[in-house]
Amino acid sequence: MKTIKTNLFLTFMVYAQIIAQSNTGNISGYVYDKSNGEAIIGANVYVEGASFGSSTNQSGYYVIPKIPAGSYNIIVDYLGYLQSVSEITIKKGDRRKLDVYLEEDILQTEAIVVVADSIPTIQKLYNKPISEINLNAKQIQQIPQAVEADLMRSLQTLPGIMPVSDFSSELYVRGGTADQNLYLVDGTDVYNPEHAFGFFSTFNTDAIKQVNVSKGGFGAEYGGRLSSVVDVTNIDGNREKFEGSIAVSLLSARTTLQMPVGNFGSISGSVRRTYFDKTVANYIDDVPDYYFYDGNIKGFFELGNRDKLTLSAYGGRDYLDLNFNEDAEQKVGLTYDWGNKTGSMRWTHVFSPTVFSNFWITNSRFSSYFNLDEFDVYEDNIVMDFTLKGNIEYHYSNKLGAKFGFEQKYIRINYSQEFPGGEIDAKAKPEHYATYFQTNWRPNWRWDIETGLRYNYFDADTSYLNFSPRLSAKYRLTDKSNLKAAAGIFYQYLHRIPRFITSDIWTNSNRYHEPSKAVHFILGYQQEISEDYEFEVETYYKEYENVLSYNQNFITDLAPDRYNEKGAPIYDIPESLFNQGDGNSYGAELIVRKDIGFVTGWIGYALSKTKYNIDVINSGKSFYPRHDRTSMLNVVSTFNLSGKPKNVYKGTWHIGLNFVHSTGQPYTEPGSAYIIGSTPNAPESYVEYAPTRINNIRFPDYARMDISLIYRKKFKLLALESYIQIYNVGNRKNVWFVDYQYENGKPDAEEIYMMPLLPTLGININF
Repeated sequence: MKTIKTNLFLTFMVYAQIIAQSNTGNISGYVYDKSNGEAIIGANVYVEGASFGSSTNQSGYYVIPKIPAGSYNIIVDYLGYLQSVSEITIKKGDRRKLDVYLEEDILQTEAIVVVADSIPTIQKLYNKPISEINLNAKQIQQIPQAVEADLMRSLQTLPGIMPVSDFSSELYVRGGTADQNLYLVDGTDVYNPEHAFGFFSTFNTDAIKQVNVSKGGFGAEYGGRLSSVVDVTNIDGNREKFEGSIAVSLLSARTTLQMPVGNFGSISGSVRRTYFDKTVANYIDDVPDYYFYDGNIKGFFELGNRDKLTLSAYGGRDYLDLNFNEDAEQKVGLTYDWGNKTGSMRWTHVFSPTVFSNFWITNSRFSSYFNLDEFDVYEDNIVMDFTLKGNIEYHYSNKLGAKFGFEQKYIRINYSQEFPGGEIDAKAKPEHYATYFQTNWRPNWRWDIETGLRYNYFDADTSYLNFSPRLSAKYRLTDKSNLKAAAGIFYQYLHRIPRFITSDIWTNSNRYHEPSKAVHFILGYQQEISEDYEFEVETYYKEYENVLSYNQNFITDLAPDRYNEKGAPIYDIPESLFNQGDGNSYGAELIVRKDIGFVTGWIGYALSKTKYNIDVINSGKSFYPRHDRTSMLNVVSTFNLSGKPKNVYKGTWHIGLNFVHSTGQPYTEPGSAYIIGSTPNAPESYVEYAPTRINNIRFPDYARMDISLIYRKKFKLLALESYIQIYNVGNRKNVWFVDYQYENGKPDAEEIYMMPLLPTLGININF
C-alpha cells in the first residue's frame, strides 16, 4: 500500500510539473548596439520583479526559458548604454523572439540610478565567472601606455598578471610561464602573440570589441594550457553606415574601416605599421633597423533568422636587421623575420530558442626565419594548427543548463637549423582530440553550481589520455555580496623554448617529455561597495607537475641521428632539451574598480609566491623563477577634467594615470670566478663565473608612473582625440639585469636598466 501511495505521489508530481511547464514560454534573441549593429557581449537581460534572467553570450545571444504565462517588462542593462525596457506578454507555449537595440549613453558621467526592481552592480559580479576580467576597447585605450594603447600591456596592470620586463609584453599569470596562456582571436589559437621589444602585441585595440581574461579555474570548454585564457573578440563591423578611424603616433600609424554589406551583414578591417626604421633608427645608432606590419579583416553575415556566418583573418610580420658593428667594412649582424597568420570561419546556428550553437574551422600559422650569414647559421621555425571545433548550449530551464562540444587539432611543428659542422632537423605531427561536457545548476537564487569534464587525447610519437574535471560554485551571501570558489585539473601538451630577442620555439610533449599538469584551487569574495564601486578579493593555490625548464646545456648531450649527403651530422630535438620538475604558486589578489563617473579605473594588489623544484637545478632545492613577484601594486585611473559637457560637441580634457610598484625580480649572483688563461690580463684569457644558489637574491624594488593628457572633441562628421603620454615619468632606473665583467684584476658588476622616460604624441580621428 505504501508503495502504491508513493508511486501515485510521484506520478502526481510529474503531472503537475508537466502542467506547470505547459503554461510557460520562452524569450530569446540578440542584444545589439543601435548605432552600429554590433552584438553586445555580457549584457544583463532580466524580468522585472522576478528572480530570473540571463546574460548575452559571446555572440550577443540570450534566452530566458520557461517563463510563466503573463505580462512582463523585460529589462536590458549594459554599462555605458541607456537601459531598455520592453513590455511583452507570454502565452502558453510561446517562443518569443525579442532583439534589443541599446543606445549609447554618450553623456554618462554619473552613476546610473538603480530602481528597486532593477539588477544592481552585484548581479553583474554574480554572473561573471570566478577569476575572470572583462575589458572593452575603450577601457584599454584609456590606460597610459608606451607608444600606444596595447592589450597585453593593459592586462599587465591587473592583479595577478605580471610582466618579466619593460621590453616584453608576455604575460605571467599567477606564477605561470608565458607559454601557459591560451590566446584566442575570434576562436583561433595564436602562437607567439608578441612583437619585438614589448611595445606592441599582435592585437590591434582598434579592432577589438571585447576581451575576456580568465586567470584560473576556467571551464571545460577551454583546454591545452595551464594558467590562463585570453579570449579576444574583434568587431564585426558597422551594419548601419560607413565608419572609419585613423591614428598616428611618433612610432606607428594605423587605420580601421567598417561598412555594411547590403542589409544582411557587415565588414571591418584594420591595418597597422610601425616606422622605427624610418624615424628613430635614422638618428640613433643603437636603435636597430626594425619594423612590423599587421592587419585583420572580418565579415559578418546574416544567413537567416537562425543562421549567421563569421569570417575572420589576421596577418602580421616583423622584420629585424641588426648590425653588431656599424663601423665595420663588412656587416656583422643578423636578419630575422617572423609573424602569424590566422583564419577562421564560424557558423552560428539556433536549433531552437533554448539550443544555441557555434561551429568553427580555424587555421593558425606561425613562422620565423633567422640568418647569421657571417657564421653560416640559418634557422627556420614553423608551427601550423588546423582545428575543427563546436560548442552547443542548452538552456533547459532557469535552473538548469548544459554546454558540450568537441575540438580536433592537427598540428605541424617544423624546426630546422644549419650551422658549421651539422644541422638540426626536428619535425612533429601531433594530433589533439578533446570533448567536454559542462552543466550549470541554479537550485535557488543563492546558488549557481557549474561542473565540467574535459577528455583529452594527445597523439605524437606516443599517446597521452587525460581527464580534466572542473568545478565552480557561486553563493550569494547578501544582496550586495557573493562568495565564489573553483577547482580543476589542467593539462598542457605544447611548450615553448624561450629565447632572447628572437621569438620562442614551440615543441610538443613526446616520449621524453610528459604533458605538464596543474591543479587549481580558488576562493573569492565580491562586494558591491556602492552602485558604481566593485570590490573583489581572491586567494588561490596552484600545484604543478612536469614543469618544463629549458636546458641550456642540452647541446652537450647531442648525438647525431643521421648524416646528410655531405657527411655532416643531422640532429633531432634530443631527450635532454628540457629539465622536468614540480612547483607551486599561491597568493591573494584584490581589486577595487569603478567604471562610471568623473573618475574611473581600479586599484589592484597581488601578494604571491612561486617556487619550482627541478632535480638538476639548484642542487635539487626549490627556487624562485625569474618571473616571481612577492608583492605588486597597480593604480590605474582616468580623470575627466571638464565635467559633464552641455552638449556632445564641446571638447573635454582627461588625465590618465598608471602607477606600478613591485618587489624586485630574483636573480642568481655569482659566488666565485675562475680565470681561463695564463694570467688574468692575457689576451686569450677570460673569466667564467660559477653561480651560488639559483635566484638567491633580488633586484631593488620596481616602480614606475605613466601619465597621459587627452583632449577629445566631437564634430558633426568626425571625432578627434589627441594625446601626449609620458612613460616612466620619474625616469626611474629599474634594473633589468646585471652584467659581470672582469677588469683590472677584479670582478665588476654593471647594472643594465629597463626603459627610461619615454614621451610620445598621437592623434586619433574617427569618422
